[in-house]
Amino acid sequence: MSGLLGLKQNMTTRFGKFNFKIPVTAIEVDPNVVLATKDDKLVIGMGKRNQVKKTDNAYVKVAGYTPRFIKEVKWLTQSQNEEQKNNQPKVGDKITVSIFESGDEVKVTGTTKGRGFAGVIKRHGFHGGPKTHGQSDRHRAPGSIGSGTTPGRVWKGKKMAGHMGASKYTATGLEVVEVNQDKHLIYVKGAIPGAKNGFLIIEKTGKVKGYTPPPPPHPNGDHPLDEKEEKQIEKAATAQITEVKTDDAEIDKEPVSLVVAKGEENAGK
Repeated sequence: MSGLLGLKQNMTTRFGKFNFKIPVTAIEVDPNVVLATKDDKLVIGMGKRNQVKKTDNAYVKVAGYTPRFIKEVKWLTQSQNEEQKNNQPKVGDKITVSIFESGDEVKVTGTTKGRGFAGVIKRHGFHGGPKTHGQSDRHRAPGSIGSGTTPGRVWKGKKMAGHMGASKYTATGLEVVEVNQDKHLIYVKGAIPGAKNGFLIIEKTGKVKGYTPPPPPHPNGDHPLDEKEEKQIEKAATAQITEVKTDDAEIDKEPVSLVVAKGEENAGK
């Protein structure tokens, strides 16, 4: 399976090796229903809504209700063999987050937050004009947008103020840090586009290069020890620690007269 539909939730943190914090985004992926099958693609739906569109009547008969989101995702790739093609889900089957696992590389497509009409500083990162030398109310202006006679117009694609956000965006090369099958959640490393409860398409692209599975949890809740720390602990455990007796009754003390005689000899020198 290459993709599923989900809803963006909040951002949080997870702990990796040696308790390093990893910023992750939680994605809620309820079971996706297969509504139709094509050559190498599936039409899947997620969620539920009350109103029924005429174009969705065929899907309502399959799912038994009207899905809130309906999308066509790729199921097979050129590298997959005939056995996987035979295991293709059938109409009416439900696909869960179990198709993902830690270490998978995914790309997430969503709709960015709408920012309305934005200026060039916010929209394109312009630095603005100088604050002195007679400048007045032009601190955030774009400046010149072209010459006069030649070409006598503004070039297409010129970065100017305009509508910002509310557009389709795909974040690639993201790592799946954790999968919670009980709560239908996927934790993806980093930020992804969209607002909370925004619609997302999560597509698997492969495995993260150089990925190593997370270490098993330590009984004490701490991170597992590396080789150097284990050797130090073994050395301390095998070493014979001698106890020093500190009881005054067992310590031989010199007579007081001998101590006084030694003091007089030192004074005479």
